This record gives sequence, structure tokens and C-alpha cells, in this order.
Amino acid sequence: MKRVLLLGATGAFGSRLAEGLVRSGIGVVAMARGPDALAALAARLGPAITTLAIDRAGLDAARLRALAVEHALYAIADASGPFQDRAPDLPRVAIAAGLHWVDLADARDWVAGIGALDEAARQAGLAVLAGASSTPALSHAVLDRITEGARAIHTVEVAISPGNRAPRGEAVMRAILSRAGQPIRIFRGGRWIEAPGWGLADRHAIAGLGQRRLALCETPDLDLLVARYAPRADAIFRAGLELGVMHQGLAALAWLVRTGLLRSLLPLTRPLLWLAQLLAPFGTDRGGMEVAVIAEEADGVLRRRCWTLVAEAGDGPFVPTLPALAALRVLAAGSLTFRGAAPCVGVLGYDAIAEGFAAHRITTRIDAQDMPAPLFERMLGDGFATLPPAIRAGHAVAAFLALEGRGAAEGAANPFAALAARIFGLPAATADAPLSVEMRAAPDGSESWERHWPGRNMRSVLRADGKGGLEEAFGPFTGTLALRRTADGLVLEATGGRFLGIPLPRWLTPVSAAREYADAEGRFAFDVPIGVPLLGRLTRYRGWLRPVRTAPAPR
Repeated sequence: MKRVLLLGATGAFGSRLAEGLVRSGIGVVAMARGPDALAALAARLGPAITTLAIDRAGLDAARLRALAVEHALYAIADASGPFQDRAPDLPRVAIAAGLHWVDLADARDWVAGIGALDEAARQAGLAVLAGASSTPALSHAVLDRITEGARAIHTVEVAISPGNRAPRGEAVMRAILSRAGQPIRIFRGGRWIEAPGWGLADRHAIAGLGQRRLALCETPDLDLLVARYAPRADAIFRAGLELGVMHQGLAALAWLVRTGLLRSLLPLTRPLLWLAQLLAPFGTDRGGMEVAVIAEEADGVLRRRCWTLVAEAGDGPFVPTLPALAALRVLAAGSLTFRGAAPCVGVLGYDAIAEGFAAHRITTRIDAQDMPAPLFERMLGDGFATLPPAIRAGHAVAAFLALEGRGAAEGAANPFAALAARIFGLPAATADAPLSVEMRAAPDGSESWERHWPGRNMRSVLRADGKGGLEEAFGPFTGTLALRRTADGLVLEATGGRFLGIPLPRWLTPVSAAREYADAEGRFAFDVPIGVPLLGRLTRYRGWLRPVRTAPAPR
């Protein structure tokens, strides 16, 4: 019987990988520091398990060679984590000992750096695969399938949302906390920017799970999605906690890091792990994963394809182990031709990984939906074609549209109005400043607009109200707008407002008649006054914008 040396064999993922290997007829030399936990694992899985209660620090090439001979090892699998800020010493030792290497790393730096061992692995005739887990191995296997034949990819989004009753190890907790509130480099809006870990909050409906909260999480996908699929707009990975109190609580702690009040959340690992265990009986044991792409397909149609996985009855923690299991199975069978050291992407086909779903309560589906026409085009009908070219171009949001220009703003009329303006991200007084706007279309026909002024970011979501007008939501506030065609462009006039769904009295309802027109140079120009009867002027901003061509990200 061929065997795998499994590091971290008693952890949440290691024990499940051991189960999968035994089920596949592959022996396991289970290595961990706790002899009691190892004994329990062996008692549960039977004679195919051999235990080894030593620390990974005790492994060198000589020890590994001896173990390989003694136990007929062909590979090492590392499920120990966390991999952040760890040097690839053990994969290097594995190569020296003549053993394949497969790990479940989700650390961006670890997976990006594994290529340094490529030449050594090639010369030794070995496969060294980093990230054989949900991200990046499974996410890319899915994307390779649902983007086949696509002409151009606009956005790629990956999300994971475990059920609250799923087990949490300290390594997973440390991996999340290490980056919460810290700046993370991401590809968004057609360019590389920095965004805070556990930021970019989203409340998203996952098919089969319902509404789940999600936030930016650092994984290797943030690099590899761009490198392999060259999206024109966004490549985002988000994760979330099922319980609102936990998800929002972590967001609050991340804010303390962003503001500099805390340097890192890592010192809180043990207390937060205790709290998570205290809340474990709440929520569900249902988790899921979503991989979505908006792409121009071979038929020329802009379409969103979304693959969804739902794991029932606590089987979610098996999912991260299945790519590693698939890799170890094909290595044992001698059917994997890849040799070298690389991230585990483009190496395993989707079917090889999905074969493991059958042993668990895991279901998957793929949904496809043609993207609707841009919101303003739908609202105006034939009248859209008669708008000035600059105005049409400024609302041509097929999937993503970026605009850049300059603007000036009159500030708030008084301190109370200034406070309200800051809450909603409205621009403060400025004579002349750079301005950028990002517009993203959603499959439901809505559009999210982000306006970036120096020091202020204003985000809103616009959608048709079903009565011939528009609704624009700024967080808990939603305003209603009448859209009127004028001789030189458009006017969007505020007609009402709600806060948390409750209609506002007239003296709290914003007053605005935003004008869009083509200026003397043929540019998209705007003049947006915003006030509240009780407070007076909140802001008035004017300026111009031009579309920015977003080329595919360099591969």
C-alpha cells in the first residue's frame, strides 16, 4: 500500500483528508504533536493509519528518507497551517528526500513563492503543489470550466461562507486575523489598489444558502485570478461568518486596526477562538462556496455564470481537503504528468476534484444569466439613443464602467450639515480635484456607483423603482428620483426618501436636481446640488468625466 505522510493530521482539515485517503485505499502516516489525538484518529480510521507524534521541526532529509523507506511513502501532505510568513523549508526537504509535496495552503505569500523550488522539483522528477484546497485549486478548476470559450472576462468573484457550527482551528483563526484591517493589494476597477482586510463588505444571496455576509479576505486567488484570467475590471475573493454578531464584530475590530488603534488582531486569537466556540451551537451546519464570472462569451453575449456549492450537515470542512485528495490520488496512480513546483491551478481538472463530492452531502449547480441592458438605457428606451454621445457613454454600464475627470465642490452650509455629508461620503469644499467614478452592473439590473474624491468615497446603488423612476440607496437611506430628458441631457430630481424603510418627513427629505449634460468640449458634465430643508446645503459638486478604457489585466 502506498502511503502519505500527513502533517497536521488531527486538525479540522487534516483529519478529514486522512479519512478521504483511507477511503481511497491510500495509507496514512499521521503526524501531529498530540499523541492522544493521534490515537483517537487511528482508532476511528483503522489499521491504514500509522501514527507519528513528533513536531515538524524534527523533519530533515535524512529522517524523511528513512520514513519513506520504512512506510513506503510517495508524498507529503501538509494540512497543518497557518502558512503565512513561513519559509518553504519542508517542501525543499521533501524534494531532497524524493517525495512529492501537496499542501492546503491559503497563504498568498506561500503559494506565490513556491515557484522558487520549480527547478529543483523538475530535476528530481517531483510535483510540488501549493494551495491544493478550496482556493486556489477548486476555484480555478471551476473557472476553467465556466470560462471555456470566453472572449473577454470582465469580473471574477469567489466567495466562501462556512456554517457557524463548522469546526474552527487556531491556524484558520490566525490566518484570518493576521490580515483583518491590514492593507491588501487587490485588482479592482481595472487597476491594482489597496483595500482593508475584512472590508469591501457585501450582503449576498448564495443559491441554496440565502443571504450571507461577506468581506475581503487575502488568499492566493487575489493574484492568480488576475494572472490566469486577465479580467478587465475586478478579481475579488471574499469570505464571511454566518452569525452577524461575529461577522460584524470582526469588522469592528478590523476598523480598530485600520485606524491604528490596534496594530494587529493576532494577539486576540485565543479569546476570539474561545468566543467562537461559545457561539458554536448557534447558526447552522450548512456552508457554501460561490465562483462567479461576467464574461463576453463566444456568441458575443455578455453573460454571468455562477457555480455554487452547498455542503449540508457539517460536511463543509471536507471541501478544502478534496483538491489535495484528488492530487494525492492521481500521484499515487501515476497519472499526473506535471513535474515542478507551482500553485495547484490548471493542474487538476474539475472532474478529478468533484469526484470527491459523492462521499459527502455536497451539491453543486451552475446558473447562467444574460446581463441586462444598462439601467439608463432601459429607463429611457428609445430616448437613450437621442442623448448627447458623452451622456450615453457615461451610462453605458454593460458590466463595468470607469470614468475619470475633475470636479469642484461647495462645502456644507453648517457643522451639522457637514456631519451629515461626511456620513454619506459627500465631497467637502474643494476648488479643483481629481475625481473617479466606478459603475458596476448587477444581474438584477441595478448598478452600484462609487465616486472617489480626495479623502471621501461615496457609494450608492441605483435601481428602477417599477414606477418609471429610480431609487438610489446610500446604506440605510433610500431616495427616489424622477428621471427627465432635457434638451442637452438629463435631470435627476429627488422626489422622496426613506430611512430603514420608513418614509421621511419633508423637512428631512433631501432636495436635489442633478443635471447631466455635454460641456463645450463634448465631455460628460454634471452639476449636483444636495440639501436637506432642516440642515441646508450638504454639498454641491460640479465637474466633468470621461470614460476610461479598461484593458485586460496583464497575464
